Amino acid sequence: KCNETCTLVHLPPGKKALGSKWLYNIKYKADSSIERRKARLVVFGNHQREGIDYEETFAPVVKMTTVRIFLAVAAVQNWSLHQMDVHNAFLHGELQEEVYIRLPPGFEAPEPGLVCRLRKSLYGLKQAPRCWFAKLAVALSSYGFEQCKSDHSLFSFCKNGTLLHVLIYVDDLIISGNDDTAVAKFKKYLNDCIRMKDLG
Repeated sequence: KCNETCTLVHLPPGKKALGSKWLYNIKYKADSSIERRKARLVVFGNHQREGIDYEETFAPVVKMTTVRIFLAVAAVQNWSLHQMDVHNAFLHGELQEEVYIRLPPGFEAPEPGLVCRLRKSLYGLKQAPRCWFAKLAVALSSYGFEQCKSDHSLFSFCKNGTLLHVLIYVDDLIISGNDDTAVAKFKKYLNDCIRMKDLG
């Protein structure tokens, strides 16, 4: 509800509602004690039809060469590295296509014939990674970052002597720069835009 992921509608003529299932997982701490229990709704994306339920699916993934250079520069410049993890990354991506799913297992419609029209992407959708990357790219561009032309998963910010760099690998981010105060300010901005977990 708080994510405004979907709205209940009657299935339009000619449209097909996809199925979904719940996946359950237990996250453990380093000492083997339970950290949290997770439930995730996954859509049967293998039933999607190109040109109807999705168009583009490709999302860039950082190149290993870029990761090595990024870490080498941070080490030589003595910059700190910060790792951020996005909570439910794919749920942030906004869908452009009309995608419908049947009500998830365990839910009942208030009246017959209702399905969920997805407004945000869900895990399992073919376009989910692309939608998420587009959302993050907009947030970074709005802050003043520029996307690297040789590796689209690297974003750089340069203003008044402040340098910040962000590497993206799906829902994990590595942040580095020459000003720890600017890094902290940027991390707060990111958390305000997209709920994130600071891994230190």
